Amino acid sequence: MTQTSGAPDATLPEHIPVTDAELPALRRRIQAVLIGTQILGGLGIATGIALAAVLARDVSGSEALSGLASTASVAGPALLAMPLASLMAARGRRAGLVLAYLIGAVGAGVAVLGAVADSFPLLLVGFVGFGAGSSANLAARFAAADLAEPDRRARAISTVVWATTIGAVLGPNIAAPAGRSVTGLGIPATAGPFVWAAGVFVVAAVLVALLLRPDPLLTARALTGSDAGKAAEGRSLRAGMRAVRESPMARLALVTVAASHTAMVSIMSMTPVALTHHGADIQLIGMVISGHIAGMYAFSPVMGWLSDRLGRLSVIGLAVGFLGTAALVAGTSGASHAQTAVGLFILGLGWSAGLVSGSALLTDSVPQEARAAVQGLSDTVMNTAAGLGGLAAGLIVSQAGYGPLNAIAACLLLPMAALAVRSVLRKA
Repeated sequence: MTQTSGAPDATLPEHIPVTDAELPALRRRIQAVLIGTQILGGLGIATGIALAAVLARDVSGSEALSGLASTASVAGPALLAMPLASLMAARGRRAGLVLAYLIGAVGAGVAVLGAVADSFPLLLVGFVGFGAGSSANLAARFAAADLAEPDRRARAISTVVWATTIGAVLGPNIAAPAGRSVTGLGIPATAGPFVWAAGVFVVAAVLVALLLRPDPLLTARALTGSDAGKAAEGRSLRAGMRAVRESPMARLALVTVAASHTAMVSIMSMTPVALTHHGADIQLIGMVISGHIAGMYAFSPVMGWLSDRLGRLSVIGLAVGFLGTAALVAGTSGASHAQTAVGLFILGLGWSAGLVSGSALLTDSVPQEARAAVQGLSDTVMNTAAGLGGLAAGLIVSQAGYGPLNAIAACLLLPMAALAVRSVLRKA
């Protein structure tokens, strides 16, 4: 299969001739670039998010409002997901990833200004922009799937998700040094991680712009001979919703990704606050969040392998089991920091299983020309749901406690489990 040598299509800004012999090397090179930028993106995100709720509490003076930190952080990806998907459908993955990282850098800077000015509204605006860095890391998993063989698609996604482990685990542990590095500048220590995150996002944007060539989405579209008219029509939110409505498996995938992400964000975002109630300091909080993030990313290749070998539905069932167990363990931890850490680690495993299997199933279930729009719809739904979950989490913890929050988060898994069982019965 060889890309034809005619004039470039109007919907494809790059004309990329790739032969069958060249394709394996191209896959490896694209994956290497995505892995490198995922490490940086994970570092920037995790460094900031480790103390986001604590910073929000300090600036607002209200524990109930601290949950708005995670709400604002996921509002950024929710607001950006569809415009980003439309941009990538038209111009490729590279343009979208660069834009997302740069918005994340600007947002981190605005968050620092909000902390210095002791302005909670400005801080939240910064968190919204900062969350765009997450958009880049989330979109990168689909970039990894663009050129992957169908029977290795979940492993391709999981490998890029796994790469985030290195930066994400390091991030919370450098939160304290990042805080100390800015104290002489009149910046609160809890805002220091956002200073570092801004610089990391800029570096990631530069690397994507220089090295992610040829663009994986445009190359995949050219190789499959996707109809230009259909590709243009498939960029809109309406096209994405139509494609999901027409596919029961796509609906299951969308619910899986959204429920897994919302349960994880709701519990994780309030864990630092719950730990401070029992005497935990910044270093201990960083260690617990690092363990959680290790669960999210380090075992994603296992989830990808299982998803390709055993099937997407089996791993979705595994996600339900992990997330439910995590809610039970963390929700009954009380003053036990060790039990909280175990619960957060299992929570990360459940998120990984849900995200990898759900993302692979979503890509499997819709036609090539609609994939970018459906993927953007998926990220919009998952981040909107998680934003609402983060907002509710702060209110629930302030009024009822950390245990009830975990119980409510577990209830979010019921629609996901019901749809998965229905899908299994339909296939039987």
